[in-house]
Amino acid sequence: MIDILLYALIAGLLVAALCGPLGALVTWQRMAYYGDTLAHSALLGLALGLALQLNLQYSVLFTCLLIGFVLFVLQWWRDIALDSLLGILSHSSLALGLVLISFLDNMQLDLNAFLFGDLLAIEKEDLISLGGICFLVFALLCRYWHALVAVTAHAELAEVEGLPVKRLRLLLMLMVAATVAVAMKIVGVLLITAMLIIPASAAGRFARSPEQAAILAIICGAIAVIAGLAGAWYWDTPAGPSIVLGAGGLFVLGQLAPSYRRK
Repeated sequence: MIDILLYALIAGLLVAALCGPLGALVTWQRMAYYGDTLAHSALLGLALGLALQLNLQYSVLFTCLLIGFVLFVLQWWRDIALDSLLGILSHSSLALGLVLISFLDNMQLDLNAFLFGDLLAIEKEDLISLGGICFLVFALLCRYWHALVAVTAHAELAEVEGLPVKRLRLLLMLMVAATVAVAMKIVGVLLITAMLIIPASAAGRFARSPEQAAILAIICGAIAVIAGLAGAWYWDTPAGPSIVLGAGGLFVLGQLAPSYRRK
């Protein structure tokens, strides 16, 4: 039992650490709906993995990365509005995933575990995969953080300064896609966007710099994970939704706190 809680805590903290800086970048670019689109495509990856008898985690990861790349290409190739593309890909991938799942009559599948997460079912192999993705994403964030912030703050100025704006935006999309894929088992398809947006939004009220916003978002996410796990343990509530409620509670408390005035 101790191992189960320890694995769940480590996995939740890793996801919180990933969602903190990425969530800050996503909220600054007003790309909250992008997380929903990738979350819906995760269900498509799940269906493809089951149909083709592939490793589900890698199938979901590949599908999310593919959808992120397709979204990037369509946005620049056809110059279609981003919100329209997100709506099209989000609902199309979700519908296709549900249709594929409906054909898998002989599959014993607990959809609730994928929709709302099953943190207490995390195993050592899951931690290894999650740790590998975390290491890769953090390495990329450390390498390109200032460039990503510059593109987020003023893309046109960043392009004038010689930054590869399109490639940096693609990198951000792919990092978010990877995070959504690995976090699906933690908080579920329907709740992963909340972990990207809520801690970052709660932290943004008190941050003086992009770095502070990222660090505070990680701390908020970690507190939400600990509070959610405690609630799941003592009151037998679902772990994923409990974590999101913890994050939502922090956001409300932040809004009730005295407003911070920048000098």
